[in-house]
Amino acid sequence: MCGLNPAAQPLELKRRIGVLPEDLGLFDDLTVEEHLRLTGDVYGLSRDATEVRTAQLLHALSLEHGRNTFAAACSHGMRKKTSFAMALLPSPQVLFLDEPFEAVDPVTSKIMREILLSAARRGITVFLTSHILSVAEHIATQFVMIRKGVVVWNSPAAELPQSLEQHYFDLVEAPEVEELEWLGSARS
Repeated sequence: MCGLNPAAQPLELKRRIGVLPEDLGLFDDLTVEEHLRLTGDVYGLSRDATEVRTAQLLHALSLEHGRNTFAAACSHGMRKKTSFAMALLPSPQVLFLDEPFEAVDPVTSKIMREILLSAARRGITVFLTSHILSVAEHIATQFVMIRKGVVVWNSPAAELPQSLEQHYFDLVEAPEVEELEWLGSARS
């Protein structure tokens, strides 16, 4: 991966990867901006590069107003954006993003999609998981569907035989909609 042997060069490999984990990896007692500065330090960026990238990410993700907010006081959406910014800050060769669009507003979702498309055009490999299929359908070039731990579909986006959502329902899990007769009726 990234031309490195993971067993022999694990630290160098980690410095080339950006991650947005499921648990977001934030410290409650650090502010949004402190998280980004710490990320720059961990990845060995210069102070100047970290400051410039931090300012750009805070602006791009509309986090400027919350830059001094402790993670413990952030909404889930702000926490998600902070973790996303941390993944991007070192300009990694590979991004691993777990549900990056969950809990973010539509404007931020659009901004994040555009950032990821731009990153991919610049040669960054982006792996992401998403249950928001409409978003995934607009940005992914390759789809892998998994059902109970087994890959049931793996193909380029151009080879999808129908919409991603319908293909998901056909291969992974079809919705079973149950009629709730009592819903909307007078109380009994």
